[in-house]
Amino acid sequence: MSNVKLPVVHNTRSPWNKGRSVGQKRPLLPKQVWAIRTRLELAGNRRDLALFNLAIDSKLRGCDLLRLKVVDLFVGNCVRDRVTVIASKTQKPVQFEVSENIRQTIRDWVCSSNMKGCVNLFPSRLHDRPFLSTRQYARIVRDWVAGIGLDPRNYGTHSLRRTKAALIYRKTGNLRAVQLLLGHAKVDSTVRYLGVELDDALCIAEQIDI
Repeated sequence: MSNVKLPVVHNTRSPWNKGRSVGQKRPLLPKQVWAIRTRLELAGNRRDLALFNLAIDSKLRGCDLLRLKVVDLFVGNCVRDRVTVIASKTQKPVQFEVSENIRQTIRDWVCSSNMKGCVNLFPSRLHDRPFLSTRQYARIVRDWVAGIGLDPRNYGTHSLRRTKAALIYRKTGNLRAVQLLLGHAKVDSTVRYLGVELDDALCIAEQIDI
């Protein structure tokens, strides 16, 4: 057998996830939602307030949220209380509710001078883009969570999508309802998305009598 020793190869490339928080991003707690909302209201930032509120209420993926048009939410001068859109990932209709106080923030934004003549609900300030990009949206979300003292590494755009869904699940334990609201094809996807643990599943099972 040869005694030739091969040179040791050292990997000089840093791991892609070094310094990053990987895995599911945390949903916001109700008090954190109110903290961000209050900061945006005090700053008079109508666009971000409408974007944040609608992200929480709609439970849409960022790509679908940003593609919304004014006509999707308005009938005449009134904001719809229920909206149906086609999810880009599944190409299936997804319906969401728009609560009364959220409708007012959307109305305030659309009626502002910045929105005059705009077709898209959240237009980009860049001339080559009709609406905000997902990268711009991610930066905005990082600013929101950092502004209330949270670590941006633990939160992202999916945090907003998960926030209301997680709250509905905690209050009702109804995975099927959450599945429909999120537009998931399978309930297994909802379980993974919400991070439902075994204890949660057992608590739900204990409440069911046959």
